[in-house]
Formats: sequence, C-alpha cells, structure tokens
Amino acid sequence: MSDSVILRSVKKFGEENYAFESDASHNNDKKPRLQDKKKHDGIQVGFFQLFRFSSSTDIWLMLVGSLCAVLHGLAQPGMLLVFGLMTDVFIEHDIEIQELSIPGKACVNNTIVWINSSLNQNVTNGTSCGLLDIESEMSLFSWIYAGIGVAVFIFAYIQICFWVISGARQVRKMRKTYLRRIMRMEIGWFDCNSVGELNTRFFDDMSKINEAIADQLGIFIQRLSSAICGFLFGFYRGWKLTLVIISVSPLIGIGAGVIALSVAKFTDFELKAYAKAGCVADEVISSMRTVAAFGGEKKEVKRYEKNLVFAQRWGIRKGMVMGFFTGYMWCLIFFSYALAFWYGSRLVLEEEEYTAGDLVQIFLNVLIGALNLGNASSCLEAFATGRAAAATIFDTIDRKPIIDCMSEDGYKLDRIKGEIEFHNVTFHYPSRPDVKIISNLSMVIKPGEMTALVGPSGAGKSTALQLIQRFYDPCEGMVTLDGHDIRSLNIQWLRDQIGIVEQEPVLFSTTIAENIRYGRKDATMEDVIHAAKKANAYNFIMNLPQQFDTPVGEGGGQMSGGQKQRIAIARALVRNPKILLLDMATSALDNESEAMVQEALNKIQHEHTIISVAHRLSTIRVADVIIGFEHGTAVERGTHEELMERKGVYFTLVTLQNHGALFEKDANEKDETKDDIHTNFSRGGYQDSLRASIRQRSRSQLSHLAHEPPLAVVDQKSTYEDGKDKVIPVEEEEVEPAPIRRILKFNAPEWPYMVVGGLSAAVNGTVSPLYAFLFSQIIGTFSLPDKEEQRSQIDGVCLLFVTMGCVSFLTQFLQGYTFAKSGELLTKRLRKFGFQAMLGQEIGWFDDLRNSPGTLATKLATDASQAQGAAGSQIGMIVNSFVNIAVAMIIAFLFSWKLSLVILCFFPFLALSGALQTKMLTGFASRDKEALERAGQITNEALSNIRTVTGIGMQKHFIDAFEAELEESFKTSIHKANVYGLCFAFSQGISFIANAVSYRYGGYLIPNEGLHYSHVFRVISAVVLSATAVGRAFSYTPSYAKAKISASRLFQLLDRRPPISVYCDEGDKWDSFQEKIDFVDCKFTYPSRPDMQVLNGLSVSVNPGRTLAFVGSSGCGKSTSIQLLERFYDPDEGKVMIDGHDSKRVNVQFLRSNIGIVSQEPVLFACSITDNIKYGDNTREIPMESVIAAAKQAQLHDFVVSLPEKYETDVGAHGSQLSRGEKQRIAIARAIVRDPKILLLDEATSALDTESEKTVQIALDKAREGRTCIVIAHRLSTIQNSDIIAVMSQGVVIEKGTHEELMDQKGAYYKLVTTGAPIS
Repeated sequence: MSDSVILRSVKKFGEENYAFESDASHNNDKKPRLQDKKKHDGIQVGFFQLFRFSSSTDIWLMLVGSLCAVLHGLAQPGMLLVFGLMTDVFIEHDIEIQELSIPGKACVNNTIVWINSSLNQNVTNGTSCGLLDIESEMSLFSWIYAGIGVAVFIFAYIQICFWVISGARQVRKMRKTYLRRIMRMEIGWFDCNSVGELNTRFFDDMSKINEAIADQLGIFIQRLSSAICGFLFGFYRGWKLTLVIISVSPLIGIGAGVIALSVAKFTDFELKAYAKAGCVADEVISSMRTVAAFGGEKKEVKRYEKNLVFAQRWGIRKGMVMGFFTGYMWCLIFFSYALAFWYGSRLVLEEEEYTAGDLVQIFLNVLIGALNLGNASSCLEAFATGRAAAATIFDTIDRKPIIDCMSEDGYKLDRIKGEIEFHNVTFHYPSRPDVKIISNLSMVIKPGEMTALVGPSGAGKSTALQLIQRFYDPCEGMVTLDGHDIRSLNIQWLRDQIGIVEQEPVLFSTTIAENIRYGRKDATMEDVIHAAKKANAYNFIMNLPQQFDTPVGEGGGQMSGGQKQRIAIARALVRNPKILLLDMATSALDNESEAMVQEALNKIQHEHTIISVAHRLSTIRVADVIIGFEHGTAVERGTHEELMERKGVYFTLVTLQNHGALFEKDANEKDETKDDIHTNFSRGGYQDSLRASIRQRSRSQLSHLAHEPPLAVVDQKSTYEDGKDKVIPVEEEEVEPAPIRRILKFNAPEWPYMVVGGLSAAVNGTVSPLYAFLFSQIIGTFSLPDKEEQRSQIDGVCLLFVTMGCVSFLTQFLQGYTFAKSGELLTKRLRKFGFQAMLGQEIGWFDDLRNSPGTLATKLATDASQAQGAAGSQIGMIVNSFVNIAVAMIIAFLFSWKLSLVILCFFPFLALSGALQTKMLTGFASRDKEALERAGQITNEALSNIRTVTGIGMQKHFIDAFEAELEESFKTSIHKANVYGLCFAFSQGISFIANAVSYRYGGYLIPNEGLHYSHVFRVISAVVLSATAVGRAFSYTPSYAKAKISASRLFQLLDRRPPISVYCDEGDKWDSFQEKIDFVDCKFTYPSRPDMQVLNGLSVSVNPGRTLAFVGSSGCGKSTSIQLLERFYDPDEGKVMIDGHDSKRVNVQFLRSNIGIVSQEPVLFACSITDNIKYGDNTREIPMESVIAAAKQAQLHDFVVSLPEKYETDVGAHGSQLSRGEKQRIAIARAIVRDPKILLLDEATSALDTESEKTVQIALDKAREGRTCIVIAHRLSTIQNSDIIAVMSQGVVIEKGTHEELMDQKGAYYKLVTTGAPIS
C-alpha cells in the first residue's frame, strides 16, 4: 500500500499542480523542481524513524501505553468466551423446560423420567434436570462482564493518555528542530522552496505526523490485539468452522484495501485540483485592484470554475468507488454469515463436534477478529500519510545547509579594514541555473571609501551585494575581505560587520524601537535614539503619538515608504557596521528627506566602507569611486569626472538623465551647479518601492500607494503579544446558522439523486436490526426437539442472509454514488458563487483586515466543503441511522418491552459518551489552532522576510518567540490527553456494564415471565446495534452544525449588496465617449481609516485628449483621485463627472472599459507574458498580432524575443521572475492592448533606471497620443509636457496651469522644481 496512499496535496502551492492544464506555461523554473520531484516521488520514511525524536520518557510512555492497549484489546474476545458459555446455559435450560412441558414427564433424581408407565421409566433419554439455577448462573456472568468493564475503563484511559502525551512531546521537539534547521539554510534554498509551502509543512504536515505517532497508534495496537486473539480463540475452539469463515475474508480484505487506496488516491487528486483553484483564488484576490481595473472578474470566475470541475469529477468518482466497494463488502459479509451458519449447524447437529455455544463463540470471535483487522487497517492510512509527510520534513532536517547561517566555524578577524575584492566571480541563482547574472567580475572596493555601482536594471549590481553578505557563494572565483576568502570567515561575525539597507526595506510587526534594535541585540535606548537621529528619522518618530513605541504594522504597513526606509537605515547604523551596503537606499524618499538622509550618510561616509547601488545621480556623484556595470561585469571605474570623459556606460546613463532637465536652466541660473544635481535627477527611482514589494505584502497595494498612513492602528501592540486579540476577533464573526432549507435549495437541481439516495439509505438502515433478528432466530432453533424442523429453519435463515447481501450491494452503491454526486455539485456551486460574490465586492471591502486574501481563499476552501456536511453524504448517514433506530426499537418492543426499557436506560450514557468526546475534542482543536496560528504568524513573518532576518542575524529571536508559542499548544495537548482518555475509556467501558445489567435482567425474565431465551438475545442485540447507530448520528451533529454555520457565512457573502457593483447592468452608458473628466469638490476618506481625510474638496478638470499631471508630496491624495475615477471608491461628498455624467450613475463595467491604468507596482499574474498582456482587454479574444504590436509600442518586444521561450515565458508569482522595469513595460503593453479612451499613469516609470525609463517614457508618450491622460509622477521630465499641471497638497489643488505658467507664478510648483522641497 505504501506508494499510493501518500497524500501529496501540499506540494508546491500553485507550482506543481499543473496536472490539469495543458498549456505549456510554468516552465522556466522547472529544472531544479523536477529534480526535487523525482527525488520525492513515493519516498516515505521508515515507520520507526517517525520516532527519532523520542526521549527515554517518551519511550517509557509508549511502552506502558502499548501494554494497556494490548490488554484492552483482549477484553472483546474474553467477553465472547463468557457469551458462548451463556448461550449453552440458555439452550440447556430451554430444552429442560420443553421436556418437562410434555404431559407425564417429571424430574426425578435430577433426571427427566416418565411418571405414569413403569414400563417406559428407563427408556427416557435421561436428560438431566433441576441442576440449573438460571438466575444464579446469570448473576455470575454479569459480574464477570462488569469486571471486564472496569478493567477496560482503566486500560483504555492509560492507553490513550500516554500515547497522546508522548506524541505531543515528540511533535513539539520536531517542530523546534525543524524551524532551527530551516533558519540555518542558505538563501538559495529559500529561492527554491516557497514560504507558503514551508508554513504548510510546519502545521499541516506536522499534525499528520502527530496523527501517525499518537493515539492512532494506541488504537491500532488495541485493535490488532483484539483481531489476533479473536482468530486464536476461534482456532482453539474449532478449527474447521474457523477456516471456512476465514476463507471468505481475503475477498473482504481486498475490498477494504481497494477502498483505502482509491479514497487516498482520489482525495489526493481532488486536493490537488482544489489547491490549484485555491491558488487562482488567492492570486486573484490579492491582485483585486488590477482585476477590477481590467474587468477580469468574469474571466477569473471561469478560470476558477475550470479548476473546480476537475475536483468535482474526482469527488464523484471517489463516491462511486466507495459506494461500490462498501456494497461489495456488505454483500460478502452476509454471504459469509449464511455459509458459516449453514456449515456450523451441520457440525453441531449431524457431527455433534460443537455445542451451539461453541458455534456462536467461534463465529463471533472470527467476526470480531476480521472487523478489528479492518478497523486497524484504517489506521494504516494515517501512518502512511504521516510517513509521507515526514519524508520532506526529515529531508530538510537532515540536509546540511551549503552556507550555515548559524555555524560557529570560521575565523573572526581581530581588526578589520573593510577592503572587499571580487576575483573573477561568476554566479547564477540556484533557482535559475541557466541565466548567468554575474560573469567574470573582478573589482576592488577600498576601505573607508564610498563606492557606487551603476548600470542598467539586471546588470548584477544587487547580486554583487548579496555575494558580499554571503547569501550565496559564487559558482566560480571568490570574494575576499581584507584578503581572506569570506568563505573561511565565521558567517555570523561577517554579517555582524555589515549593515544593509535594501530597496524594499522589511520591517517586522513590532514597535519602531524594537525594529531598530533588531540591528544589534544589546543596543541601549540611547544607541537607538542616536541611530534614529543619524538616519534623520528622529523627528518624525517623536511626532507620532507613541513615539518609539509605535507599532509599525504587519510588514511595516503603517509607515510610508520614506519612513520605513529611514527606520531601516537606523537599523543598519545601530550596528555600527564596518561595511555599509545601500541598495537603492534613498529611492523611496522625497527630495527633502533624501537630502537629509544623504547628508547623514555623507557624515558617516569615511567611518565605513560604503557600497551603494543607485540610479539617482545625486546619490552617485558624492561617491569616491563609481563602478559601471553591464551584463554582470564591471566595465569601468573612476570618479564622476573621469567616467564622464570616458563616454561609457556611466556617460550614457547620465546624459539620458540630464536630457530631461535642460529646460530648467533659466529658472534657476543662480546656483546652477548645486541645484542641477538636486533638481534634475533628484527624483530618479522615486519610490522605487513605496511599499515593500507586493511579494511581501500580499495585498494589491494601489490604495496605499499614495497616502502616508497615519498610525490608524496605534493600539495594535506587536503581533506576538497581541496576536490573540488581533487574529481571533477578525476570524470569528458571530453568524446565525443557515436554515437547512436554504442549503437544500442550492442543491435543488440534484433532487432526483437525493431521493434515490435517501431511499437507499433507508434500506441500508434496516440491515443491522434485521441481522440481529436473524441471528437470534438461528440460536433459537438449536433448542427445537425436532432435528428436521431445525434443519429447514436454519436453511431458511441462511437464504434470507443471501438475499440481504444482494440488496445491500445495490443500495450501498446507490447511496454512495448519488450523495457524492449531489454533494460535490453543491460544493462546486457554492464555491463558484462565493468566489463570484467576492469579486463583485467593492474595493473598500478588501481593505478590511477581515477580508485579507488568505482569509478569503481559506473561506472559499473550507466553508464550501463544510457546507456539504448539511447535504451530500451526511443526509444519507443520518437517514440510515434514524431508520436503523426505528426498526430496532420496533423489533425490541414487539418481543419484550420490559427488557427493552431496561436497556434503554443505558442509551443516554452510550450516546452521551460519544457527544461529550466530540465536544471536548473540538474545544481543544480550536484552542490548539489559536496557539498554532500565533506560532504561524511568527514563522510566516520570519520566512517571508528571510533575507532581512539572515542579513541582520535575527534567527535566534524568531526561534525563541516560536518556541514560546509552542509551549502553549503543548499545554493544551497534555490537558487534552487526560480528557480525551477519560471520554474514550468511558465510551469503551460503558457497553460492558450495559451488557452485564441487561443479561442479568434477562436471566430473571426467562424463568419468572416465561420469556424465550432467543428473544433475550434478539432484544439486546437489536438495541445495542441501534445504540451504535445513535452514536453515529451524534457524531454527525458537529459537522452538521458546522455546515450550517459555514453555509451561513457563504450566504452572508452572497447576500451582501456592494455599493459599487460590477455585475449590475444598470447605470448610464453612451456611445461617443468624449473623455472629459471633472472632479467637483470631492471629499473622501478611506473606509478602513475613517478618521483620516484624504481629499478635502478636490476640484480639477481635464478636457478630452489633454494630459493632466498631479504633483505633490506623498499622501496628498494623488493616487486616491485616480481610484475615484476608476470607481474603486465613491467620494463621500462632491462628485466625479465624466462627459457630464455623475460617475456614481455610470455603469461600472462601461466606465472601467474605457480606462487603462499603469500603476507604480504593476501586478502581474502567474502565467505567460502573452496572457498577461491579453489581460488588458477581457471582453474579446485578442490576436497575437495585437499583443506583439502593443509590446513593440511598450519597448518590450526586443527583450521578450531575447528570452528562451519568448512570449510564452512564465513571469512567476506576481511577476517575480522579471525585473521591475520589465514588469512595468508588460503593464504598459497591457494598458495599450486595452485601447482605452482615458489613460492613468500612476508613477509608471518610477521603478526604472534611467535607460529603461527613457524607453518607457517614449512608449508612454506614444500611448498618450489622442487620449485623455492623468499622470502622477515625481520626475520633472515626466510632467513638464503636460497640458495642465495640478499641484496638490492635503487633498486639494493649490495651483494649476502649464509648466511655464506655474514657473512664472513663482509659487509652490516653482519651489518644488527649484529646491525639491516638499509641498506642505
């Protein structure tokens, strides 16, 4: 079974699940993945290796637990021995009573004799009599029963409790080891393993291992010991009959095996398809603004549904196979009953080898043995899953990192000058081995100097910095520090000498002071303040209400780009590093802060070796040495003046930048020299990342692009302390359970299936009470005096068994198939409608924390499949249970109402134990989930930002925080062990006690009320069997309740009417779209931050075919106005007029179809370049020619053609395989394909280096021709040709006019151009 049961559902989320798509996308990063895949296909860990983390205490716990499990397993066969003896006593007693009831027979000297004729006195068959006191016999038996019950209670408790505790201890240790090991891995490893996948491993896979090594194993041992003892007793009592019964069991075993395998296989396929659909959902929801802007909602729903269809097919197949084999097994079981009783009765009657009690004993023992074997095999699936899950985890734990971040080896130099040299270094990223990033690079970086690396995007500048930090080792050549190969130095020490400020700085969700202190653990508050002052962050921090204790939000989301950047610089400076690496460190700042940060950097310039990667000249000119990069090698080196003379790479970049700036000469003749530097190029890579890239914040961030968020969430302490309050209220909204009628209404189209299924389930429900009836009938025949009569009765019963088998086969199959079909269709329908409803919500809804992409994707996955619990196969199970109970009760009360009532007293206990256990366990599960969710936030934050964590050596901190959270979950587990143990023990022991009481009372009724003994069996077995049905029915209540809640959450979503609806056809549309736009006195606040006024009466208009440029400092509402025009939001007061129509009255789809947008952080989808460009217009099928034409217009074509797979190249998740300039150009091509009437450019060129910016700017100028255009930009070159420039400040326009008019006014715009001061 080993291979096929592996559930590979959690392979790369969204990467390896391509089984269902024929298109040849996703191939650029396949190679390393494929090797990985080959390695793992079918690998499982040896079973005992799962226990490699057990301590001696654990081993002791497991041994005692196993011993108790074995003893618990012996109880069932032991009970059957008693049962067999009891049957014989009953039969003897019945025969005696029958004999004595013949007139003229009496009991003399304990023998039955004829009284009247002396002749015949000795001719009686001499049946003994009067020796049997049925009541005292029965009380002995019931005491034995009760004793077994008490023993079972004790053993079951210890068995469960010890196993659960040892499992919890081992998994806790495993999680700790796993995180510690992951934190040691080199960065290249993370490139090939997605964070989502690692997080899944932490929680899902670990819990699978937990299932394999905890209570399941105890239960497995218990069932196995029952099975073995059952077979042994059977052979010991009568080998002939045992062999006959066993001969059928291989067939039953095959059935059970096929079910287990096929279910696992189908579930695996189904999960893969759902995972793929989940990926689509997650990707779409996290890029919601882009989807809305390009009207891709319907297309996405189709794409999502396409993946759901696959899952639905597998689900239905699973139902069919299960139904078929369940039917097959029931059929075989009834056939084997018939065979066993037919053959057994011959052995009893004709050959007189066995007594009737032996027959019952052997039969039941073998049956119990077989059932326990079957049940034990269900545990095998948990073991297989556990072993498969452990394979990847143990692989990781055993993997030796190529660069161990936490190793103690290597030299630590006493004094360090800081001279860095590259010797013929060649390098490619492990995740893309075929693309050389650096080839044959040699350069020297002198200590105490500031070296600037310049060059076009993708030339390998940032990569060189990563090699200095030893995130990667070069493939050839070496990097040395003061002449020592950095591979020989201690890695922690090396990174401690380096401060790094990245282009997209990562902050952790704690306070500002803590974030800065991450740079150096032992930093005092003075150090922190000093560093903040140096980084020019002190003033803005002191202006915040909580100053240094202000939380920065998840991923730093509460801070603006400039603020984050300065905190990151402070974090680097607090280490007092010998070497400072600045990767576009000032790109996200406006002029004023940039000047100050630059000044701070200049002050410290000669205390450190500084290596700076930048696009802006102002940053570069102050460098001592400039190194020009091209195609991964350093092609020139020198000062600004030297390189200008050489007319090489640097010269080209500078002239390109200078070009746009010549026009301003006359404006500020006075201090031309100084200002030139500042003005013309100040805005180089402005806001290269205003927000940490979308990869890090899985929210499509258009809405946050522009405003410097106030600290709206000031009271939010760090995630770790406050996780409890933050996560949970967000999750659990109280909802009224949905009425079952509404769920079934959704399932209405499948009503014929459900009717057939319900009827089949009802028939299946009558099976076990009928079985009880027939079984007691057979036992009853053994006391008949007439042999012939006995034979014919037994044959009749055996035939009935055969008939029941045939009927069962049919009805089980029908029940399985029909309900699987209706349930799967319901799930698919709910998922599709849910997804459709989500995409129809207005953008403001997605800003709500409760609707983060992760939450919504999970909601789709879980709620829809849980809603199946109120329909689908659950209905069948419930019908089955109720019919079962009804028929059993009818049979029982018909034959003896008194005995039935006595047994019914135990009903509440039997039912209660099941319900109690369920309730307790769900309680624990949710507590456990809370603790693990908090732990999950920690691992997620650490792993998503692993480069930063590694760069500043914060691994230990995260490991400690994680381990502290694990303790919580561990305490819950220990508590759970005790409660679960008690519930389990109670439910196991109670049935023995119930038997004891009912047989004792039956023993009283037989002599005193003349009840026939077969009726005692009949009543007791009917009621006991129906009790299990009640238990089963109860076990469905939690999933039924959950289903109603889940359904109601979905219905809540479906019923929500968004204020701005995409799906609604109402609203104005008109043919000659004139493109005139007017903002009339607009006031606006974001719904997620109602206390923060963004627009305060914005009024500005653009005439058709004209270009309007918005200028102003961050947070003044520029991007917001664009979002109002797209109708992502509606203004709170005032209106946006389009061609004289109020935008609130215009049809949303019509409006958006006329607008194209290129935003600063373009969102791409994980598909090919072609598909991304085609996304521009989702209303028609776009021919390849148009795609290529658009690409040419966007200056993208040449780059694409140079790729190995050209237009079919996959861009990776969120476009991660491309540089920012490339992404930006694809986004422009996408907007061009749309052929919009209105073009919105939000910082469209900010992420580009000068050269790409030039080309993109040309592309944009072409695209602007003949269209109304609104531009937001910080670079003058982008703005100056606009027809009208509106200067915004605090949400209103303070000046507007052409460039020349505004320069003449000598107002805010003039000030901005000449000094670069922010407009406030």
